Amino acid sequence: MAGYEARRAVEAVWRMESARIVGALARYTGDLPLAEDVAQEALAEALVGWSTSGVPDNPAGWLLAVGRRRAIDAFRRRAGRDERYADLARDLDESTPGVDVLFDPGAIDDDVLALIFTACHPVLAKEARVALTLRVVGGLTTDEIAKAFFVPVPTVQARITRAKKALAAAQVPFAVPEPSERAERLGSVLSVIYLIFTEGSSASGGETWIRTDLAQEAVRLSRVLAGLTPEPEVFGLLALLELTAARFPARLDAQGRPVLLEDQDRRRWDRSAIRRGRAALVRAASARRGLGPYGLQASIAECHALAPTVDATDWDRIVVLYEALGQVTPSPVVDLNRAVAVAMASGPAAGLQVVDGIAQSGALAGSHLLPAVRAEMLARMERTAEAREEYARAAALCGNAAERAVLERKADGLGPPGSYSPPPG
Repeated sequence: MAGYEARRAVEAVWRMESARIVGALARYTGDLPLAEDVAQEALAEALVGWSTSGVPDNPAGWLLAVGRRRAIDAFRRRAGRDERYADLARDLDESTPGVDVLFDPGAIDDDVLALIFTACHPVLAKEARVALTLRVVGGLTTDEIAKAFFVPVPTVQARITRAKKALAAAQVPFAVPEPSERAERLGSVLSVIYLIFTEGSSASGGETWIRTDLAQEAVRLSRVLAGLTPEPEVFGLLALLELTAARFPARLDAQGRPVLLEDQDRRRWDRSAIRRGRAALVRAASARRGLGPYGLQASIAECHALAPTVDATDWDRIVVLYEALGQVTPSPVVDLNRAVAVAMASGPAAGLQVVDGIAQSGALAGSHLLPAVRAEMLARMERTAEAREEYARAAALCGNAAERAVLERKADGLGPPGSYSPPPG
């Protein structure tokens, strides 16, 4: 097998099985940083070995077996400094005699769940949680993570390294948390997946408005989590991501330029994703305490998914849902989205009043979102000069080239008014 073909095979296996491989190694070693390191060593060995001998019948098992041997070697190297490592090496060597044992069917789900909760542990900074989750759960390379968030590769590598050191220093065990602790840490896990999706669906920088690969990775992670931890708010996040991603096929034109909501061809929306999202929302609504913040946002996304046009959208219901969301998770971005809904339900003057209240509070002072929404409302009120100034200010503040181009076109031409909406907060 040629080197290129071997690399493609390794990448395919890693993308599909990385969470299981790292999780199984972490379960056997009790050391997530070591598990990730030896898994990478196994990958490097596969690149060389598979190019000459071909892909083995059980490629994931092959990688696990090699990773296990590398872990044993690591423990033996440490044995001179600490007898505990010699004991661990003996235990690991004796307790995993074959490849099949590593793929313990009863332990796989717990391995992946433990991996997600460990990578998203609150002891880590937000950026470190995102990087480590994409690395060890999503199987992305440091290059891919760096490109996704428009940061240098060394920055991503440093974040991952610091994350591993922080987990080791805090002696975070590799295990599925107890139910009480799991509930406390679940919010951190959901937040990380949501951050990954948000960056993919509305990229904060670069030339592309949507990073579909990154957003779909977040959808995949949310599906895995819903299967492992079927909590109502997990289904709320899954519903939100499915319903939002359903609009992706219509959000860019043939030239890759952004298409705003009012101009989208709704026939291109992914009806399968909408059905999956609505089914997940039903599961989220089963909680006696009512919908959480992700479930409320999913309900808003469902209103858009069911409406045949912008004008036929149930904007009154969306206003109520945003008011409820603002009570649960107060945020100026939530208030700004509510202002858009108010403008659509009751007219731009009513929406502008809400926007001006946000501006007076000083919130979102450095964000392009507020002047972009304000410009839209001013344009609908035919206050053209003011609208043009606000569009220009929004464009100057916007870090994403594709979105900035939309704002500049509106400033130049003040085309047909629409409902410019920032992503839900």
